[in-house]
Amino acid sequence: MRFPKFKILLTVLLPFILGTSCATSNFNAAERQLITAGQKMDTFRVLSIADKQDSIILRKPSKDLKQIKDNKDLAQLLARMKVTMDAEEGIGIAGPQVGINRNIFLFTRIDEPQQKVQVAINPRITAHSDSLVCFERDGCLSIPDIRGNSKRYAWIEVSYYDENGIFIKERFSGHKRPDNFTNIIFQHEYDHINGVLFIDKLCD
Repeated sequence: MRFPKFKILLTVLLPFILGTSCATSNFNAAERQLITAGQKMDTFRVLSIADKQDSIILRKPSKDLKQIKDNKDLAQLLARMKVTMDAEEGIGIAGPQVGINRNIFLFTRIDEPQQKVQVAINPRITAHSDSLVCFERDGCLSIPDIRGNSKRYAWIEVSYYDENGIFIKERFSGHKRPDNFTNIIFQHEYDHINGVLFIDKLCD
């Protein structure tokens, strides 16, 4: 009589136990495998639009991440993204560019003296200008050796979470190199998590 009771209890609890252990970071198994395939100081391979399989990932809209605080996989992902961005001499990098279709990207705060790298998780553009500007010499790590002028909003209002789970709302404006285009970087990376590339927005 004991075995059936134990079996029933196990049947009830097992899905919860498995669900808790397998989804603690909200990354799926393939994502976790990619994130943990290297140490925090190891770079990712940057996906290229020239590769067919890479292009599928780059063109796929990403999903929000539910758990931000106490997320070891997220911490490792962000560390490796930063190392990769530095190695590629970029000023921004998005999850899809390293094979992770999550609404996560890094962008350089050109608008600040230290030009620190900011983390944006589950970002949104909540408002934007009616007018568009033509930003000169846009470029992308996933489209090497190609530059083009892209259509961008003159200003945007945004919201996002940082790596500590703090909710942030900001307004960015400016679209001129070399010292006032954080606005453009944010829009560029935001496009990445929506499966859009700068070559889709070239000026006439």
